[in-house]
Amino acid sequence: MAARRALKAVLVDLSGTLHVEDSAVPGAQEALKRLRSAPVTIRFVTNTTKECKRDLLERLTKLGFDIAENEIFTSLTAARNLLEQKQVRPLLLVDDKALPDFTGIVTEDPNAVVVGLAPEHFHYEMMNKAFRLILDGAPLIAIHKARYFKKKNGLALGPGPFVTGLEYATDTKATVVGKPEKTFFLEALRGTSCAPEEAVMIGDDCRDDVGGAQNAGMRGILVRTGKYRPGDEDKINPSPYLTCESFPEAVEHILGHML
Repeated sequence: MAARRALKAVLVDLSGTLHVEDSAVPGAQEALKRLRSAPVTIRFVTNTTKECKRDLLERLTKLGFDIAENEIFTSLTAARNLLEQKQVRPLLLVDDKALPDFTGIVTEDPNAVVVGLAPEHFHYEMMNKAFRLILDGAPLIAIHKARYFKKKNGLALGPGPFVTGLEYATDTKATVVGKPEKTFFLEALRGTSCAPEEAVMIGDDCRDDVGGAQNAGMRGILVRTGKYRPGDEDKINPSPYLTCESFPEAVEHILGHML
């Protein structure tokens, strides 16, 4: 087996890995500071569609994380890039707080459907509108297809079940732009001068974070925080490069064994 190339980049998931809503994972702020002392590029990659990048950054800053806006790559950014590339007018099923990331995108007379996490919009009338557009030929674009995510009061449905329902009803397949898509991870690395083999991904979602990263050629570290459930390690093949209790433990492993 060929020797692993030196680690040059660390990709870090946000919700469930660094924080859960407005609470930081214990020790995560200090762990991030220690990671910044290493000779690696850090990128924060997230599927969150509950808020725009500006609001997300504000939330993280209030929690004591030292993160710059240009270090964050979101599935909302990936979705916007695709909309501009396709030059379509989307019906945006996203949380109202995410709309600023679509400023300037024409949405009148929609000819495409974009689905993110949008609890206020996941009702029969809106889903039926999306259904009819797709039947008429509108492409279905899923910002991501997560089954569920972690809230303070427990697990909650993600957009995946709603996207799958539209796929089933219209006999079509969505284009997915966020994790676990290989293109998402490669886009996150763009500008870092790092190959996937020189990167590691840390996240709480075995499929979307770890499985997606490993399929893109990276190593994946699964953390037992956020949405993690016992046995998640066995849900992907190959299994995670490593499973840790939390982000601070993952950082200690990187500093001690991967540089």
